[in-house]
Amino acid sequence: MVQTPPHATAQVAGHPIHAMLVPIPIVCFLGTWVTDIAYWLTANMQWANFSAWLLSVGLIVSALAVLAGLVDFFGDRRIRQLRTAWIHAAGNAVALGLSIVNVFVHSRDAYTSVVPTGLLLSSAVVLILLVTGWSGAALVHRHGVSVRMGDRA
Repeated sequence: MVQTPPHATAQVAGHPIHAMLVPIPIVCFLGTWVTDIAYWLTANMQWANFSAWLLSVGLIVSALAVLAGLVDFFGDRRIRQLRTAWIHAAGNAVALGLSIVNVFVHSRDAYTSVVPTGLLLSSAVVLILLVTGWSGAALVHRHGVSVRMGDRA
């Protein structure tokens, strides 16, 4: 008997909501890191403003992605049995916590909002997202989470 892979509980028309939402905060947090570097190199105030906006949008969409991810995580016990899912969830929780701290750091005056604390926090978040992105991809490609049997190669 062929066992079906774990599935996403939070779906719209069979498409997992978490997978649709996560690219937005990833790009926002990566963009924050890039604009922090640009501010550090140029001291142009607009780069600090971009960072604050990117962080804010990333956090708002992250809240929605977290809700969808939690529904998936607790919706199928087979997902909770995967070590990769725990790494993905814990790493993203740390990245989200650091980003919340970072948005408060970025609310200060430009130079002190970016150099050095904001840039260090942004760098840490990007490094964590590399690990959690890899583990999220492993959940889909190695463990088949949210992949229909006919779609698996």
